[in-house]
Amino acid sequence: MALDSSRTIHGSKGKVLIDGVWQTNLTETTAEVELDKKELNLVGDEWTRYKQGNKKGTGSMNGYKVTSDMIKRGFKRFEIISCLEDPEAYGYERIRLKNCMADKLQLINLKANELVEEETPFTFEGYEFLDEIVAE
Repeated sequence: MALDSSRTIHGSKGKVLIDGVWQTNLTETTAEVELDKKELNLVGDEWTRYKQGNKKGTGSMNGYKVTSDMIKRGFKRFEIISCLEDPEAYGYERIRLKNCMADKLQLINLKANELVEEETPFTFEGYEFLDEIVAE
């Protein structure tokens, strides 16, 4: 079956909410989970085996500086809900990131004749699907 291009999801149809407040200034947000796998090398086995270890959630929010909210929040924990809501897609997806915390705060970022942009890298401690996209 050929790909129906109308079903691909356009990133500008997404929204990011921090503690329930829509962040209209963001231009990019990413989040990923990395698994720390432990190698098992056994006598008589020519394959390296793997045991699951801990998971690590990291992400970043980038956008235009509009308020001092991220600086005021400091390193207090917050929640992120990401929404993908392209009306041509098979549905919409919402993912909640739990126990988010900024890794660093950008206090000053000025350059003459340019808009001020802000980057906030963060970690999180769990996620859950609130809604998922399923092909028909």
